[in-house]
Amino acid sequence: MTSTTTRPKSNSINLLEEALNQPPIGETNNFSWNATPLGIAALYKGIPPSKPPYGQAIKEGEELAIDLSREEKEFHQTQKGLAIIFYS
Repeated sequence: MTSTTTRPKSNSINLLEEALNQPPIGETNNFSWNATPLGIAALYKGIPPSKPPYGQAIKEGEELAIDLSREEKEFHQTQKGLAIIFYS
């Protein structure tokens, strides 16, 4: 079973913010996808729901041939919006 955590704001947030300014590696209906030093980031497009849409991100990741079903996950509110990070 995977866990869901949030990290305290730190240098990792700065790394994430910088990585989200790079061109995405893919786009799906609800997410823009970036490779970051923290892991694969799914940046939600539009107004995010009240709970992070982990299941939707996993489903849409499959459209890009990314299997995220066994990865750890966390979310961060960034300057660009809600980012779900998947990592091992």
